[in-house]
Amino acid sequence: MKRYLIAGLLVWVPLGITIWVLHFLVSSLDEVLDLLPHRAQPDTIIGFHIPGFGVLATFIVLIVTGVVAANFFGARLILFWEAILGRIPVVKSIYSSVKQVSDTLLSDKGNAFRKALLVEYPREGSWTVAFLTGTPDPSVARYLSGEHVSVYVPTTPNPTSGFFLILPRSRVHELDMPVEEALKYIISMGVVAPRTHASLLPPAQPARN
Repeated sequence: MKRYLIAGLLVWVPLGITIWVLHFLVSSLDEVLDLLPHRAQPDTIIGFHIPGFGVLATFIVLIVTGVVAANFFGARLILFWEAILGRIPVVKSIYSSVKQVSDTLLSDKGNAFRKALLVEYPREGSWTVAFLTGTPDPSVARYLSGEHVSVYVPTTPNPTSGFFLILPRSRVHELDMPVEEALKYIISMGVVAPRTHASLLPPAQPARN
């Protein structure tokens, strides 16, 4: 009975979580349409509710925005809009911070999460998978001796939270592992092995007599 119960859970738990996440995303995007005036909402125009219409509307808005932002005049318009936001005291701090993070994470020119690393953390002799996020700011680097790198150490199984560390470059090891595979490895708590034959651990040191 126990074996059958576990087998059933292994089938339904991933499926149930997937359905719950999709339902949450669709419901959240549908609520975006509530920002429109009542007469302009699809439910009012069509006469009945269409589940997932917010997903389609959001996708269309993103595509149109991307097309506009990709051309010369659209880019100038966005720069003008950002200049206006940059003059508003509170909005300036929030918008600039979020934009810098999003540009780093989403842009092809960014360098965040471009490399998977093996670092010794949280203590000597204990290793974990981390991600290279860049180099320390000059105002910080001047207090450090030698070359250092900025590293993000995610938590398991939720990689959206973690720790920001500045480590000597000599103390980190680059892994022959795509970032996507490293994320799967972290989320699964090491159960889902990366599709690589590279060793995760450094070569063993010979024992001293």
